[in-house]
Amino acid sequence: MRGLSPRERKRPVNSDGPGSVKRPARPRKRTLGRATIADVASAAGVSPMTVSRALKDSSLVTKELRDRVAAAVAELGYVPNLAAQTLASARSNLVGVIIPSLSNSVFIETLTGIRDCLSVAGYQIIIGETVYSADHERQLLSTHLSRAIDGVLVTGVELDPDVKRSLEQRSIPLVHMFDISEDPEALSVGFSQWQAGYEVGKYLMARGYKRPGLIAGQLDPRSLKRIDGYRKALSEGGIAQFAEILTPEATSIALGGQLLWRQRVAWPDCDAVFCVNDDLALGALFECQRRGVQVPKDLAIVGFNDLPYAKLSVPTITSVTTPRYEIGFQAAHLLLRQMTGQPLERRSIDLGFKLAPRESA
Repeated sequence: MRGLSPRERKRPVNSDGPGSVKRPARPRKRTLGRATIADVASAAGVSPMTVSRALKDSSLVTKELRDRVAAAVAELGYVPNLAAQTLASARSNLVGVIIPSLSNSVFIETLTGIRDCLSVAGYQIIIGETVYSADHERQLLSTHLSRAIDGVLVTGVELDPDVKRSLEQRSIPLVHMFDISEDPEALSVGFSQWQAGYEVGKYLMARGYKRPGLIAGQLDPRSLKRIDGYRKALSEGGIAQFAEILTPEATSIALGGQLLWRQRVAWPDCDAVFCVNDDLALGALFECQRRGVQVPKDLAIVGFNDLPYAKLSVPTITSVTTPRYEIGFQAAHLLLRQMTGQPLERRSIDLGFKLAPRESA
């Protein structure tokens, strides 16, 4: 057998077959854009198909090839093109989650429940914050659709008809959270916001308060349902005039204090106040303490959501306990069953709420 010529001895062999001589070629220099799978293959001295196999299922290639591909990936900073993978598999393993606020701990607990359910099934979540704007919600959902998401979790049962139609046309499952939809075909997990407000009104009437009032901010659809339920309970109790201060401003502890004092000036004989969330309730309590109004002797206070500080304030705040983590977990579980084609035992899951009486009312 004749020896190799000098030119042949210098020629690299890039075959992936057994026993072949492999010498990694230098990676192609790229001045613009990110590294491609072809760049990784060139750097590792293998074919793009081998790189694809090594990244998708390492058991399909030898340890030596895995190590070479891994080294090339690290050197080039290669990130797989998820959009291309989605086109190939018809699945992205991404779920869009739409919530009103990332600064509100109510929704943080819900996101934790969603994550705990979906992560074990191999799904990742893309979070969108609407800041309580219907326009923002439409834009976010449109963006999620462009990423070929497999499903959507959205806060509330109100949804833009065009967005809903787009989801239906693409057969993308949707689950509503924090309320119960009246549509028998819709998937929803939460509780009746209207009933929760109604129960607060009934509670204050049963405790003997004669001139209960209300302070509310944000005025999103769920808050408005609580307000309507509360008004209904008071109306049934014979109270025709409501001591209400409502504003579309974003709720906060500071706003709670401001609204409480505006109410005290307008209705000094008001003996109880329902605050549509605990931030407002805590602000109202602080304002009463600053102004010398005794709680609950001069004014009773009821909040909503039962955030941790409601049990720690002095006096402790009567509130409505809502199952925030469970809403996220159960909604994600329902969506998961829909995405994977499993039968649904229920399309609507009412997790209920609980009134937590404490020192403030």
